Amino acid sequence: MSNVVLSLLRFALIIPAIILHEVSHGYMALTLGDPTARDSGRLTLNPVAHVDLWGTVLMPAIMLLLSGGTFALGYAKPVPIDPRRMTRVSYQNGMLLTGAAGPMCNVVLAVLAGIGFRLVAAFGAPDVVLYIFAFSTLINLVLAFFNLIPIPPLDGSRVVQRFLTGDALRAYGSLERYGFMIVLALVFLVPNVIQIYFGATVYPIADLFGGPRLFQILSTFGG
Repeated sequence: MSNVVLSLLRFALIIPAIILHEVSHGYMALTLGDPTARDSGRLTLNPVAHVDLWGTVLMPAIMLLLSGGTFALGYAKPVPIDPRRMTRVSYQNGMLLTGAAGPMCNVVLAVLAGIGFRLVAAFGAPDVVLYIFAFSTLINLVLAFFNLIPIPPLDGSRVVQRFLTGDALRAYGSLERYGFMIVLALVFLVPNVIQIYFGATVYPIADLFGGPRLFQILSTFGG
């Protein structure tokens, strides 16, 4: 398989993982009483409704190119929510639950992909089929744990803010205006920190879900 085809395949697997992550925020908000995402037409799996030109298309494509097709992150257009309309929980609990919904969705997808990997491996499926399940397992775990980093506006910050009050909460929230730049600096300037973090979270969990052959298949295809 050529590098171009492999990069396109990876890109095609990243997009639904990103979109389902965002949709889950909206569904959680709706469950808690906030119909903002539904009323905005964002509770749909139609990718057109969620595409952000930079976060969904250009950034993952650039990262795939710069990494030789082995690594990419991205995001969809944020689903609008209004915690003040969540009638079933408090404001901060609403932020906590909607924030956690995205990473949890990716973890569930990783579990399903890991189970799928074990099943198709048991039936002797071709390596390319194994790779689809292996990469889906890995990328969903990467998205889950990357988004759990407690830097606003990543989902992990919604968890942290639940336990802050007063000046501490306001100071933490003020970081959001710089959050994107902090995240980019973290990824590109201190990549070893990300690798250490993934080494303690993503990789052992992927091994648990798919077994050691999962990484053998990933290595066969170059990442």
